[in-house]
Amino acid sequence: MADPEEPDNIWDEYDWERFLQQQDRKTEKYMELLERYIDDPNRDQIIAREMGWHHLLDKDGEKWAEAVDSLFEEENEPTEEGDGTESEEDAEEGFEVHPLYKASFAVTVWIDQLFEEQHGIQNQPAAGRLSTNAAIASAKLAAALSDDDVDEIGMTIAYLKRALKAISTAIEAAFQLRKDGALDQEGHGTLNQRLFQIRDGIIELMGQYRTEWRRRFKDR
Repeated sequence: MADPEEPDNIWDEYDWERFLQQQDRKTEKYMELLERYIDDPNRDQIIAREMGWHHLLDKDGEKWAEAVDSLFEEENEPTEEGDGTESEEDAEEGFEVHPLYKASFAVTVWIDQLFEEQHGIQNQPAAGRLSTNAAIASAKLAAALSDDDVDEIGMTIAYLKRALKAISTAIEAAFQLRKDGALDQEGHGTLNQRLFQIRDGIIELMGQYRTEWRRRFKDR
């Protein structure tokens, strides 16, 4: 990442947005390849070649991949001191305690409960957009708020913009459900209030980070 001591190398939100778009395209390509070759015994080699990961095709690459897999398995094995999950104390130090993330996560749970109570609503196309984008907003907020030191303000703002886009799409989907009669007025009113609360919180937070960016790098 950029070195905070070298202002010319600091990435702003637009640099990060371009980078994240590139990563999105790579992720989409990887998922398409994985779906296509999921049952092929040479799946990993084929995907590596298609993705241009030539360094993973030689023997050193294979050893590296095996070592990574082994490390991952070890990290997820239960230990005598615990069951392999994050402790409550550790969790309290992360993004999980931020009120905006907590509100966003609570909405995803509330939407699931709503779908269970109102049978048939989940079959509506707008319901899928609502549920999916509410979850995306929560995930993007987690990414934005995971850096307590705010070392990369541009990255934080870029993730917040993505969370804002997702929550705005969720608001549109909720309106469509109400318009189609799949969601009653009371349910839509409660949902709309919670979604707009998150949207306004994201906008406010983006403003705070942009102000901090200008304060730190006004001479950039």
